[in-house]
Amino acid sequence: MQAGSEPPGPGLTSDRRSPRLSSQATSCGEKEKKKGRGSLQEVKRRGRMERSREKQEEELSDRLKTLDLSSRSAASGTGLVYSEIFTHHQNLWEPCHPESPDRVLSIMAELKRQELLGLCVLVEPREATEEELLLAHTKRYISMMESTQTMTQSELQTLSNKYDSVYLHPESFQVGVTAVGSVLQLVDQVMTSELRNGFAVIRPPGHHAQANQPNGFCVFNNVAIAARYAQTRHAIRRVLIVDWDIHHGQGIQYQFQEDPSILYFSVHRYESGSFWPHLPESDCSFVGTGRAEGRTINLAWNQTGMTDADYITAFQQVLLPAAFEFQPELVLVSAGFDAAIRDPKGEMCVSPQCFHVLTHMLMSLAEGRLVLALEGGYNLQTTAEGVAACVRALLGGACPHLDTPPAPSDSALQSISQTVSALIPHWASLQVLGGSLAVGDVIRASTNEKSIPIANHSASVTKTTGLVYDERMMEHMNLWDRHHPEQPQRIFKIFSKHQQLGLVDRCQQIPSRLATEEELAMCHSKQHIEQMKASAEMKPRDLHRLGAEFNSIFINNQSFQCAQLAAGSCFNAVDSILSGQVSNGVAIVRPPGHHAEKDVPCGFCLFNTAALAARYAQNVFRDSLLRVLILDWDVHHGN
Repeated sequence: MQAGSEPPGPGLTSDRRSPRLSSQATSCGEKEKKKGRGSLQEVKRRGRMERSREKQEEELSDRLKTLDLSSRSAASGTGLVYSEIFTHHQNLWEPCHPESPDRVLSIMAELKRQELLGLCVLVEPREATEEELLLAHTKRYISMMESTQTMTQSELQTLSNKYDSVYLHPESFQVGVTAVGSVLQLVDQVMTSELRNGFAVIRPPGHHAQANQPNGFCVFNNVAIAARYAQTRHAIRRVLIVDWDIHHGQGIQYQFQEDPSILYFSVHRYESGSFWPHLPESDCSFVGTGRAEGRTINLAWNQTGMTDADYITAFQQVLLPAAFEFQPELVLVSAGFDAAIRDPKGEMCVSPQCFHVLTHMLMSLAEGRLVLALEGGYNLQTTAEGVAACVRALLGGACPHLDTPPAPSDSALQSISQTVSALIPHWASLQVLGGSLAVGDVIRASTNEKSIPIANHSASVTKTTGLVYDERMMEHMNLWDRHHPEQPQRIFKIFSKHQQLGLVDRCQQIPSRLATEEELAMCHSKQHIEQMKASAEMKPRDLHRLGAEFNSIFINNQSFQCAQLAAGSCFNAVDSILSGQVSNGVAIVRPPGHHAEKDVPCGFCLFNTAALAARYAQNVFRDSLLRVLILDWDVHHGN
């Protein structure tokens, strides 16, 4: 019989329902009691349930057989493309121009200093063809740029002065077409799964370049061409372009503002149009035109000093909801670093660690197909550190700790709110966020607590996952109902599927162990622990009677030890993570835990493994200030 159909035991209120069984099922159970358990109707009902479960298991098995983790999991490696030719483009009449060759030289030096170069797959650059340049530029403009190769310095200066914030060099054309071709090289290898992702350390930048003119230090629009190239060469439909350069990439916006197949997201300094490029279409009110309305997202900052919290909130509240709804097949990033702290042009306060986190967020999209291309960034040190942080994220490094305040500023929240309001008609995922936010509405938590020193994963890019499993936990079973849903085979089937997919071999095995009674006492009363311990010596009749005292509980002689194994295995996983042996871990354990309370088992759960693991982590550091997030996605509330 199902334990959940028994009336509440002593100490439980009569209206307390099983978290695992619906009120309808409970009501049906009461009616069937009256008819007698041996009735024909009961036998038929059980037969239908068994056939239904068998059918569901067959369907699940069929779905698992078709589960393909090989297509993108086969992709490995982070590509890095760079060439000494990128140092040839320079300003002949203003040697101290901020967009200088030193930018890429300092980046490569930093990657070498952090020992990241050797971990990347070095990709050979190539020159883009004229056909590829025509994907975003007019033939007349390409011919004009090609003609600069034979111009004198005076002629180059005269031509440059016709445009906004542009300088040209005799080698600018060759350097520019090599920058474009380098991004296309990464796109090819990412789209064919030769690489998982990549970073193009290139210059000149590209996101301001327009179809028929250079603009804002940019010659050819590297990322815009790459988006069109991916669509034409690799037959993909949807591309997401993320532009976190401090300046609005109007060149990209102009290319795609009428194209619903490209989602362009730009977060930039605007200050009501007073910041370059001083365009009204850089504001949040411009969302694209025609069929592409909503496909342009401009998150315009209206003050300087924006922090990590502001950028992370912008991604979480605006970009990611729209991006998941859009479902891109490739993500391209116009990776400018002039929002980095101490940049003279951006005047923002974004840390290198934040760029790591932003990159990590984007890796969850498009099956990880992600290519970053260098745009701006004019503080040599912070630009180099920002690029290195992104490369570390692409290589699989764990997200680093952020030292800045965790709450966004009022100004950032206003900008985010205004952007969401402009997008509400176009994105269902943003409609829940609609409405304006007045300054001062946010209650900010104190951030005076010092951070707890934990093994530094960010220094390493190895991404090892631990796995703990012990088949002895299958010994916990319901002796009176072989159809009970919390079956011993649950963990065996999960572990077997991991083996079939080759996942077990890719994990570091973590040993199981029994939790001690002292450890169980971190969350449970002595009376509860003693009662569960005593069940190991009980006769079946007494076990049945004990289980019936609680809400949806069954117990056999092995249940206490299995529950100890479940908790102890989680403790070992916590130890492995906090000591830096693994980056993360999976514990395939049973019985489950999140319904178990201090004094009573509940809802198939004997001891609360998640709560115990959290307390154990704090005890390891002997500091209750260790901050632990418990995420519970079980369909039942973890009471």
